[in-house]
Amino acid sequence: MTATVTPAPPGRTAAVDAGPRARRALARHRSRVIGAGVVLALVLGAVLLGGGSWPASFAVDLSGPLGRTSDWIIDNRDGHPLFLYFLGHVSNVVVVSVRAVYLALLALGWAGVTAAAGLVAWRVAGVRLALTSVAAFAVCGVLGMWVPTLQTLALMVVAVAASVLLGGLLGLAAGLSDRTHRILRPVLDTMQVLPAFAYLLPVVLVFGIGVPAAVLATVVYAAPPMARLTALGLRGADAGVLEAVASLGATGRQRLLTARLPLARKELLLGVNQSIMMALGMAVIASVIGAGGLGDRVYQALASVDVGAALAAGVPIVLLAVVLDRVTAAAGARVGAAPARRARLGWAVALGVTAAVAVAGRLSDRLTWPAGWTVDFAEPVNRAVDWMTAHLYSGVPLVGGTADWAARFTTWVLNPLRDGLQWLPWWTVLLAVGALALLIGTWRTAATAVLATAAIGVLGVWDPALDTLSQVLAAVAVTLLIGVALGVASARSTRLGRALRPVLDVFQTMPQFVYLIPVVALFGVGRAPAVAAAVVYALPAVVRITDQGVRAVDPAATESARSLGATGRQQLLQVQLPLARPALLLAVNQGVVLVLAVVVIGGLVGGGALGYDAVFGLAQGDLATGLVAGAAIVCLGLMLDRVTQPTERRDPAGKGA
Repeated sequence: MTATVTPAPPGRTAAVDAGPRARRALARHRSRVIGAGVVLALVLGAVLLGGGSWPASFAVDLSGPLGRTSDWIIDNRDGHPLFLYFLGHVSNVVVVSVRAVYLALLALGWAGVTAAAGLVAWRVAGVRLALTSVAAFAVCGVLGMWVPTLQTLALMVVAVAASVLLGGLLGLAAGLSDRTHRILRPVLDTMQVLPAFAYLLPVVLVFGIGVPAAVLATVVYAAPPMARLTALGLRGADAGVLEAVASLGATGRQRLLTARLPLARKELLLGVNQSIMMALGMAVIASVIGAGGLGDRVYQALASVDVGAALAAGVPIVLLAVVLDRVTAAAGARVGAAPARRARLGWAVALGVTAAVAVAGRLSDRLTWPAGWTVDFAEPVNRAVDWMTAHLYSGVPLVGGTADWAARFTTWVLNPLRDGLQWLPWWTVLLAVGALALLIGTWRTAATAVLATAAIGVLGVWDPALDTLSQVLAAVAVTLLIGVALGVASARSTRLGRALRPVLDVFQTMPQFVYLIPVVALFGVGRAPAVAAAVVYALPAVVRITDQGVRAVDPAATESARSLGATGRQQLLQVQLPLARPALLLAVNQGVVLVLAVVVIGGLVGGGALGYDAVFGLAQGDLATGLVAGAAIVCLGLMLDRVTQPTERRDPAGKGA
């Protein structure tokens, strides 16, 4: 197609108005300039800076100040006014709240809780989801996990309520004030990227092992989505409606309550949904510091490599996640759909039926799930795993076993990649990061990426960070290779898409720890199992985003290519994938973020590097090691985000280029 160049109107550059050809020429010129700059920087760096790892003189030792801070917290935790009159009360409120919710659930009995779940789902989303909810809670009982499920549910209720309250207040402030929004944005970025193991340690130092530390760590993890979506909803409110309300003489408070919040209700409910999902994802990790419930069962199974016990506790977490996700999503979709009187009557009926079922259960003395209704799920799973380990772990003719694959992957991929990155002079790594970020973003993006990478060296963990980076790059490559292929196939086959959907739902809601257990059983301990778990965890997001991106391609473009005689392969490579480029880049970005999260947890199974430092810091109470590793992971995540997520460039007139 030939672009027609027309005179540029006032305020716009000719390059923008010249169409795609001029923009491509501008992009090629920009790439040549960046390439020339890189070559010049390489020559100057080789002459002036030489080679080697990050210079020790450029690093800062934080072990002293952080060690003194840790000692002060431990020495003053029982007597300082800050702990006695503030943090102590916070801890007590959390304990009382979780215990009150747990006792209320026990008082309802298994029948009352199951009925309440089904009736709430019925009122919000209809009969089908109601039956799904009842079946999900019944499966929790059948697996013998009823009491741990109630413990996790009680912790979840309190943690989600606190997350929604805190996130809502922060989002309200950010939505109403540009200055607050600019201040909070990097804080929320850090809260979301910071690995859980890094901030579990300071929470444990302050509150000790137990429920308060677990709840507050979950709040830190689950509040940012609520804050972001609340701010998004408030800032995106229809300006015309707000102007009309203001013209009627409404005060700022009245405009907020009658216009802004009602217009943002879908975003608010989506924020609640995301907070619930994030809190459930944190349930297993929080078990490390005494959360109890299902997470504790999964963590104990990880310690003993008991795949059956891990799945028996992991399946209820998945079921809770699926039910809560569907219910909250349906609530967001049906806000305001039913008349008020009919809605109140329906909720009254649901409340009455729940109370009747709970009273009947109490009168019949059947509050706990009957022991005779449970099934031993762990034993057959462990037998299957034992068979797989015996027959697939090693010695398989021709192809070798899973342990052989792990060893070869480590020897041929992970070791050369790690050694190559650590062999590079430190300044060439900074240069490569800056060039990549500049190619797909702006000077500000490149500066942020370079500064984040340099901060890793300043923290004194340059080599471990490059080791972690090598694992992330290898896992992302495998994830994209499999995920893009599955996503494209799913988009082009409706039957395959329907078959993959429940599988992807399960894999996306399964706790991160659960992935580690089967891969350790099959691949042994080391960096390869950590990479394998990261691939399985990140794969569903890549498949879904690729599927949606390919499906969203304009059918007219595909039909036009078909009418010109293009084959199916040509339509895919020359039309669908190029037009789906934004979705594919988003898939790369999300794959990187999700892989990094699990590679860090892989420190528990021999992944080493920064993940090991974060886990070691938590296990030993070493604040310096844990926080420095956590800060380095944040910097690594920030750098990877900037070099994988394109930033829109603007022309001098402010228009997107």
